[in-house]
Amino acid sequence: MRAGELLGRTAFDLHGRRLGRVVDVVVRGGWPPDRLRVTDVIVARHWWTRVTSRLIGPERHPSGPWLLREVARLAGRRTHQVPVDVVQLHPPVPGFPFGRPADRR
Repeated sequence: MRAGELLGRTAFDLHGRRLGRVVDVVVRGGWPPDRLRVTDVIVARHWWTRVTSRLIGPERHPSGPWLLREVARLAGRRTHQVPVDVVQLHPPVPGFPFGRPADRR
């Protein structure tokens, strides 16, 4: 699976509520050691968040001068990291956990 297959897809929780669009993925090493697996997706709710602040991640990497940290925190507050086992994508992706949400149009 490639990251490009997930990016831009609409994400729903297991109850069918819309979470937003996938803007990034989090991968971690698995077994065997040379294999990576997607563990989380970064979801943005609004279009301006997808354009301006999706990869800042101040809550995960707080560093730099206080003013820069504060601006990054305010700009990045509309993105959420969600585990893949509680996300359904539309359109579905083969091989993605739970990959098929309730019939959406």
